[in-house]
Amino acid sequence: MTDPFEEVAPDFARRFGGLARLYGAAGAARIRASHVVVVGLGGVGSWAAEAAARSGVSRLTLVDLDHIAESNINRQVHALDDTLGKAKVQAMRERIGHINPECNVDCIEDFVDADNWPQIALRAAESGGRPLAVIDACDQVKAKTAMAAWALKTRSTFISVGAAGGKRLAHRVDIDDLSLVTHDPLLAQMRYRLRKAHGASRVGKMNVACVFSREAVAQSSGMDDVQKVSTGADVEAAQCPVPPKQSDGSLNCHGYGSVVGVTSTFGMCAANWILNKIAS
Repeated sequence: MTDPFEEVAPDFARRFGGLARLYGAAGAARIRASHVVVVGLGGVGSWAAEAAARSGVSRLTLVDLDHIAESNINRQVHALDDTLGKAKVQAMRERIGHINPECNVDCIEDFVDADNWPQIALRAAESGGRPLAVIDACDQVKAKTAMAAWALKTRSTFISVGAAGGKRLAHRVDIDDLSLVTHDPLLAQMRYRLRKAHGASRVGKMNVACVFSREAVAQSSGMDDVQKVSTGADVEAAQCPVPPKQSDGSLNCHGYGSVVGVTSTFGMCAANWILNKIAS
């Protein structure tokens, strides 16, 4: 008699067979063989990592130095009662182990900045032995600029995610080239810096894919001060409210307020774009 509580070995084909029916056998095989790097495991990045794991990706590199707090529970997929206080990368790795046991998960407990990104990218590339696909889900403009400049230089598969904080309408989320992004001062600053310091195109497409929302930022009811973001030539974003002490260009959910329907949509859109690129 079979023990109903006996552990059953995972059946990869059964778990992820839907990918082959959608992308074809060759496309699904490319997704399975891929190596996806997710930078930032907050309300956007945690969902992007979840989507990659549930799509059968065989290697993930997760980059974040933060730990899970109770305030994360409203929007971050790995934030639960029993994960409070854990490093986000470790909590996400444990969760992925239940979704896709065959996925090799590398954890890098660090925040990306302009100085360390080349070393982090090299470490990820050496650990996987295959081309990287990078999802930038962090909220610091200097780090985002460094990653985008690296992606342009190396022609890597890369997508950058804009600011999900202060947004309420999931159906306004879109993906487009950075040159065409609107309503997002964080990405506007990245665009300005890429053009000013990294020789990015000032005319036509910049070849940096971005997830953003065409909805205007909703000012937090708890904000009593409105600052202006200095974005140089990007007048379009020059009057977006920024929470106090965030004039470096970050627009995180903690400062603005957030809803999981929007943050998860940002993350899912980024992961889906990456999967489509890999499969094709």
